[in-house]
Amino acid sequence: VYKRQHFKSKDMLIAEVVTHIFDERKKAFVKLMKDVEPVKGLTSFIDFYLSVEHCNNREKGCPVVALNSDVARMPAVVKKHFEAGMQGLTKSLADVLEQLNHPQPMALATSALSEMVGAMSVARTVTNAELSAQVLEISRESIKKRLGLQT
Repeated sequence: VYKRQHFKSKDMLIAEVVTHIFDERKKAFVKLMKDVEPVKGLTSFIDFYLSVEHCNNREKGCPVVALNSDVARMPAVVKKHFEAGMQGLTKSLADVLEQLNHPQPMALATSALSEMVGAMSVARTVTNAELSAQVLEISRESIKKRLGLQT
């Protein structure tokens, strides 16, 4: 898809790949939310994100979990694109929370997304599959409770 000759540097190529990955994740989020009630869409998003399936599918998983430790050591242009992608993902989540009349939707979206990323990171690093699944389940239920999504 990308040819190095089209970019001024390898760093710009990496930055564009990061943007592309975030754009693909945003499209998936929008598709999940399309034509469903916000509560149902958001619940589905959290259930998928914090699922064993997502945890085990690193290649097609969340770019934040996959790249966050690497991006910290990358050039500023890559960090800038990563940050923009992260802000876009957070804004998409905040928009749904705003539809649900949550006070301070951006702060809540930032907190929920941070917990989701952290839980996924921990779940992917532990070797015990049962413990990994438990980490995901506990965070999934905690976030849904905090967002008022539990029935």
